[in-house]
Amino acid sequence: MEDLKNLEVWFVTGSQNLYGAETLQQVEVHSREIAGALSEVTTIPVQVVFKPILTGPTEIRALCLEANSAPECVGLITWMHTFSPAKMWIAGLNALQKPFLHLHTQYNRELPWAEIDMDFMNLNQSAHGDREFGFIASRLRLTRKVAVGHWKDADVQAEIGSWSRAACAWADWQGMKIARIGDNMREVAVTEGDKVEAQRRLGFSVNTYGVGDVAAYINEVTDQEIDRLIAEYLDFYEVVPELRPGGERHQSLREGTRQEAGIRHFLDNGGFKGFTTTFEDLHGLHQLPGLAAQRLMADGYGYGAEGDWKSAAMVRAMKVMGTGLPGGTSFMEDYTYHFTSAGLKILGAHMLEVCPSITAQKPKLEIHPLAIGGKADPVRLVFDSKTGPAVAACIVDMGSRFRMVVNKVEAVPLDEPLPKLPVARALWEALPDAKTAATAWIQAGGSHHTSFSLDLTPEHMEDFAGMAGVEFLLINEDTRLAEFKKEIKWNDLYYHLAKGI
Repeated sequence: MEDLKNLEVWFVTGSQNLYGAETLQQVEVHSREIAGALSEVTTIPVQVVFKPILTGPTEIRALCLEANSAPECVGLITWMHTFSPAKMWIAGLNALQKPFLHLHTQYNRELPWAEIDMDFMNLNQSAHGDREFGFIASRLRLTRKVAVGHWKDADVQAEIGSWSRAACAWADWQGMKIARIGDNMREVAVTEGDKVEAQRRLGFSVNTYGVGDVAAYINEVTDQEIDRLIAEYLDFYEVVPELRPGGERHQSLREGTRQEAGIRHFLDNGGFKGFTTTFEDLHGLHQLPGLAAQRLMADGYGYGAEGDWKSAAMVRAMKVMGTGLPGGTSFMEDYTYHFTSAGLKILGAHMLEVCPSITAQKPKLEIHPLAIGGKADPVRLVFDSKTGPAVAACIVDMGSRFRMVVNKVEAVPLDEPLPKLPVARALWEALPDAKTAATAWIQAGGSHHTSFSLDLTPEHMEDFAGMAGVEFLLINEDTRLAEFKKEIKWNDLYYHLAKGI
């Protein structure tokens, strides 16, 4: 993954010439200090770059157009140090194609009671300057995040950090390419969707490639490259004896390794950031690419099983948002339930493809039969997930719009070992409780595949959904089914009417 410090958020301060050169110079000094300080905050992963003070419509529009064309700029932080008449922001904001966060703060934390005079009041007018800016943003019906509080406060910095991570993921989606290797799992509904509309609204393209196109890359992988990767496996994983060099099934590992290297070459050569596979289309492959999907996800590629391109896009976005964080993100599936008198737990897994970034263990590299797909036994990494707060999220195509559904969950230790389950897995308790969460998820039309992250919070997901312009439904500790059902109905009406607004 790219270091997010290579990306920038531009710190944009509004004022007006009415106050004179001395006041504007002080505005610039304060703005430079705030931008520089925010750029050093560890919870903000990008560079915060000061931009010259804006005092008129021509320069505002010019800066917004510059931001649009600057690939390193993922968004703007706007702040009105003084009063900044908002009509002069209309042309710029209408032209702006990058997300923006409205920071409602002021330079000084406390009022200097004994020294306050009108010069101080004229300089420090954020309290009403930001309200003027807020009006025009609302009048233009622009989606943005508003962070309120002193710029040195940790909670304000965390809000900026969450938003900037989402902005990095949104920038990553623009022009992103996803390779659908084979097609959708036949007759499955939720993994389908309007790929043209996704490209128009969300920025990434999805195209299908025949398995033979990928098999050609796999077949060109050299023995030397396979040997190099297997040496890496022996260092990173607990490889079972039968798969080790000289083991009776070592050739199966070599085939799995060949798949990893070949798919990686195919993705890199095509400039893809995500991909899908399906067990119903494996012509030319010896086994379902389980190890390959796991390893490629660990390196930041988006992935979706059974042709699920929306999950591939979500996994990629959530990996970008989580860059540098320790928890990990993976493709996942709510697989089966554990009903007990103490409550319901959800066991998440998939046939093979769960990312090792979500484990603190040394994964085991094993081989087992797979009673689906009709191919040779596939190799795979087996492990338990880390524990702690997490989110499970999906994007579904509702026909008239895309909808993001997010469930706040708590990953918990396994109640007992799973010695006969030959796949990676996670166990979690869904909030507010599993029964309410499952009901709400199903009412919302959430998919059976999810993107599961121990790095991200609902705030990250809501920030990202706002930038993407997709409907956002959150299931958390405050969810009440009656209200949640009403929210779905209200949203249906809103998105129907919003087409004409």
